[in-house]
This record gives sequence, structure tokens and C-alpha cells, in this order.
Amino acid sequence: MCNADEIFTVTELTRRIRYALEDRFSALVVEGEISNYYPSPAGHVYFTLKDAGSQIKTVFFKGSQRGHKAPLKNGLKVRVHGEISVYEKGGNYQVIARRVEAAGKGDLHAQFEALKLKLTEEGLFEADRKQPLPFLPQHVAVVTSPRGAAVRDFLNVVSRRYPNLHILIFPVRVQGDGAAAEIAKAIKAANDRGGFDVIVVTRGGGSVEDLWSFNEEVVARAIAASELPVLSAVGHEVDFSIADFVADFRAATPSAAAELLVGRKDAFESQLQQVTQRMAGGLRNHVLQFKNRLLRASTHPAMREPATMVREYRQRLDALTRRMESGLSRDVQSARHDLSSQSRQLETALQQSVQRRRAHVEKRQAGLQALSPVAVLERGYSITFDDSGKIVRSVADAALGQSLATRLHDGTLVSTVDRINQNETEAQEECSQ
Repeated sequence: MCNADEIFTVTELTRRIRYALEDRFSALVVEGEISNYYPSPAGHVYFTLKDAGSQIKTVFFKGSQRGHKAPLKNGLKVRVHGEISVYEKGGNYQVIARRVEAAGKGDLHAQFEALKLKLTEEGLFEADRKQPLPFLPQHVAVVTSPRGAAVRDFLNVVSRRYPNLHILIFPVRVQGDGAAAEIAKAIKAANDRGGFDVIVVTRGGGSVEDLWSFNEEVVARAIAASELPVLSAVGHEVDFSIADFVADFRAATPSAAAELLVGRKDAFESQLQQVTQRMAGGLRNHVLQFKNRLLRASTHPAMREPATMVREYRQRLDALTRRMESGLSRDVQSARHDLSSQSRQLETALQQSVQRRRAHVEKRQAGLQALSPVAVLERGYSITFDDSGKIVRSVADAALGQSLATRLHDGTLVSTVDRINQNETEAQEECSQ
């Protein structure tokens, strides 16, 4: 409490107010929108933090900015961690910022960690599922904003090193509502189109909110489902996104992504020169080996006295020929003996088979002969035909005056029916009737 009779100087009063405020608000978090943003040449940052009802000056000293990534600008809604103090010379109270982050960063950080944990448990960050980048791709799909600095940096590096590289831009929004869905759709479209060696997903730096599209689950799923290797180059070197963890490879910046893909021309030329030198050395070694073999061969007796070696080989050939002919003659004689014996056995078997079949045929022929109608006729039987050639089997088949032909074994008799006599049994049966 102050005594009403106590008189203060302006400085003393201001200092007491500063002490009181610093004791009461030594640690606070205040949220508002940046305006009157001013970075000083010394590296300090001054701005006004305001909302709809009031405003307060804020200073962010250079020493407190270590580790701060997101750039500050007018209109950005931020959350300032710090303390209240008074600038005695001006008599103004102000917030001394110790840390500044985009408003809502705490919630975004929680979402980031939750999704990261979920995808980690699913194995989407595992190294064994990641594909290697092509050594020197010829066709590259780039998913990014066509108007951003990222695509310009990427193309500048590529054009300086390998201007003939085929690049197709899949234009998307890289921040804001719907951007994540566009990015995921473009990654799938690049896979469906085919013909690419690698997909580059990139954008320049920005605040956590600006980069948030690359922390969406739909983008992570699209990268994980890609059949083509995906290179992620989102933000600056200190920025990490979910897309970076899921991608097959991460580049710190868009320019670094281009360097990773095409490398340096002089490095390739140096590597090619080294390979050429190794190939030349290998060829020299092979030539030297063949020379040594030729030298050893030239000292061999066959090379010194070729005529003697030829005579020796001719004699060995003659000896082998005689042995072969002798063995062949014995084999031929043995084969002939075996063949003659087999022929005789076969001939005997055939003769026996013919005799058996002949006896069988003769027996069948005798049986058929006994059943022949001619043989029956020779035994005194005859066959009678009417004038139509039909066999007369009964007296009922003939009529008086009818001409009949009777076949005997040695000819045919032609007669006319003068009288018909029935058997007595049949006549008695007719009389009884």
C-alpha cells in the first residue's frame, strides 16, 4: 500500500508499477493477432498483439528467438508465452515474449503426435517397406503448387544439372481447406498414369498451419499406397511432417530434393572416369594373363617338336583303331550267331503255328461241309420250288396243275401236279372235322 502523502518521481512510480506487474504476471500466455510488425536491425522483433477489444505492445528479443521456426507477420494469430514488464522510458507496459507460436499449435501438436503414433503402430514408418530412389531417373512427377517458390527452386537445380530430364507437374494447392485431398489425389494420379521413375511431393517453408496439409492422414495413406518411390521435400530443413516419415526418402528442401535425384554432373563424370579406369586395368590384367599362358604353351614339347608329337599320336590312333576293329569283329560274329539261333527258333515256332491253324481250318471246313445243303441232297433228299421260286414246304402250298421244280444233287426235275395226297393223319383229322 502506498501512503497518500508520499511523493514519487515519475521514474520511481514507473519502476514500482513495473515491479508490481512483473511480480503479478511473471509467467503468462496471451493470445491475439499480430499488427504493426517491425523487425529491428539488431534482430529484435516488435509488434502489437490485439484482439477485438484491446491491444498490448510486445517485444520478442533476439536472444529468445533461438529455435523459433515459423515466420511472424501482420494478421497472424499467435500465442505468446512470456511476462509483463514496463518500458520505463516510455512509461508503457508490454509483453516480453519468451516463445511465440501459432495459435492452436498446442492442438495441432497433439493431433500430429496422435497420428504419428497411429501410423507408427501400423508400420508405415518402417525402413523395410521403403523403396530406394532411382539412381538417375528419366521421368519425374512433381506434386506441388505451380506458382510456389518450391517448384522454381526444384526446376532451377535440375535445369543446371540435367536439362533433358522429363518433369511433369501435378498442380495442387499446398495449404488451406481441401489441399490435403488434392495432394493425395495427385499422388494416385501419378501412379495411375505410369511412366514415372519417382514422385516428388514438395512445397516451401511456412508456419505450422501452412504445412499442415502434409500432416493429414489422407496424404500419409496416399504416399504409403504409392507403387512409385516418393521423395518428400516439405518446408525448411528444421520442418518435419508426417509425409516426411511415410515417404521413401526425405529431402531438407526442394533444392535438396533435386540434388538427390540428379546429383552433380561432375560427380557422375568423375564416377564414370573411375569406372573406365577400372575397366581398362581389368583388360590389361586379362591381356597379361593370356600372354603368360601363351608363353607357357610355347615352351611345351608339343610346340618345340610338333612332328614328333604328331607321329606319336598317329601311332596311338592306329593302335586304338586295331583294338576297335578287333573288338568290333568279335561283336559282329557273336551278333550273327545269336541272330541265326533266334531265326531258327522263330521259323520253328511259325511252322508249328501254321500247322495248328491249318488243322483248325480243316476241322471247321468238314463241319461246314456236313451242314451244306448240297451234302444233304447227295444223301437222297430234294427241294421243291413253285414257279415263283418259293420253296414248297407243304401240300397246302401246291395246287393241281401247278408247275413245280424239284432240285436234286445232280440237277432239277420240272413236273406238273396231277394229284395231291395228304398224310393219313391229316386226312383223318379232316374227316373227323
